[in-house]
Amino acid sequence: MVVQAEGAEAVVGEETFLGLSCVRKTRPVKRYRHPALDRRLRGERLRTEVRLLRDARRAGVRTPVVLDVDLEASSLMLEKLEGPTLAAVLTEAGGTEATRGTACQQWGHALGQLHRAGISHGDLTASNVLSCEGNVALLDLSLGARAASLEALGVDLHLVREDLNTLCSDAEPLFARFLAGYRAAFPQGHAEVEERAQEIQGRVRYS
Repeated sequence: MVVQAEGAEAVVGEETFLGLSCVRKTRPVKRYRHPALDRRLRGERLRTEVRLLRDARRAGVRTPVVLDVDLEASSLMLEKLEGPTLAAVLTEAGGTEATRGTACQQWGHALGQLHRAGISHGDLTASNVLSCEGNVALLDLSLGARAASLEALGVDLHLVREDLNTLCSDAEPLFARFLAGYRAAFPQGHAEVEERAQEIQGRVRYS
């Protein structure tokens, strides 16, 4: 496996599976945890991610297809999606206002579809979104939840705004485009989630 990224929770790399170029995501053993607890936690997070990737696709959101699951090794073999991260699109020198705005609106639409299905992402930054084939795909739902609480949905929205503020000097108009996509995909529930996101922002600001 050719390692692409190594984070606190997982190692991601490319390899060939059944003749296809794929992505393997493996959750390494945490030596500081009791072995039985570590095995249980890694297994639970693996199962959660598999279920949420499947449920997100059923809701109309583009995600990588799960090709193989190895519970013993705590790893997933995933479809390799081609395209830059949304973070790269938004920070690319010379990127046009129209291209960046469209990407944010697509991102919002994808999150609206996810929330309409009752699913939270849990770690929704532009680095966990790919721009591919004229649309966006969401990656890494391992911290998400099904039948998510209003608080969890609000956190997703808050994280998007904070990430845009970190990445872009024109974060506000980009977030407005994001919200346009979000509201179009989640017409019956967006207002309540937006209100909760505002509450969360206030808590963070004054904590």
